[in-house]
Amino acid sequence: MTLSGISSMATRLLLAELTPLCLAQGGPAAHIESVGGVDAAKRVMAGEAFDVVILASDAIAKLAAAGRVLQDSVTDLVHSGVAVAVPAGAARPDLGSEAAVRAAVLAAPTLGYSTGPSGVALAKLFERWGIAQDVAARLVTPPPGVPVGSLVASGQIALGFQQLSELLHVPGIDLLGPLPAEIQITTTFTGAVVAGSPREAQARALLAFLASPAAADAKRRQGMDPA
Repeated sequence: MTLSGISSMATRLLLAELTPLCLAQGGPAAHIESVGGVDAAKRVMAGEAFDVVILASDAIAKLAAAGRVLQDSVTDLVHSGVAVAVPAGAARPDLGSEAAVRAAVLAAPTLGYSTGPSGVALAKLFERWGIAQDVAARLVTPPPGVPVGSLVASGQIALGFQQLSELLHVPGIDLLGPLPAEIQITTTFTGAVVAGSPREAQARALLAFLASPAAADAKRRQGMDPA
């Protein structure tokens, strides 16, 4: 029986690589649907039938508090940082310091970030810098599940911020690198067994594999660090 799961877009490519590897090593088969993290959390909260869910740790914590996932199954999987991209061939602003990133944001005709946890953190950063109102007029917010990188590639966003894992393989963009350490935004993605799953043991086995050393190389290839 194939496990059913749901995740945010940030871990889509990683899970596409790891689920067949898990099966090849004797673990359970799994089909993981990747959508916008906000929508994924809502669907699990509403009681849609899944065996496993993989989301940002704060979203998993809310699901656990509501009894929608099994608290003792909650497993941190990866740490994921934010990177910056511009359309392919565009000028590459300096991003070497907090001040440089602030200047690049102020100079960009349009900018965008995701609706997920990294976007929330960026909005708070812009507030701390005192530029939130100025940025709001130039902000392009992708619909949930639509990658920031795709709007950077099409030219709708001149300066895009998103998880490195979601920008790595997007054609039509130039990846400038991660945010500098002093303002880096790191999201931990966490898995859990959905309460009421009839395949709890298999779901736990999948999470154990995803957290194991056997998954570490794939995580690094996808721009993430093992948790």
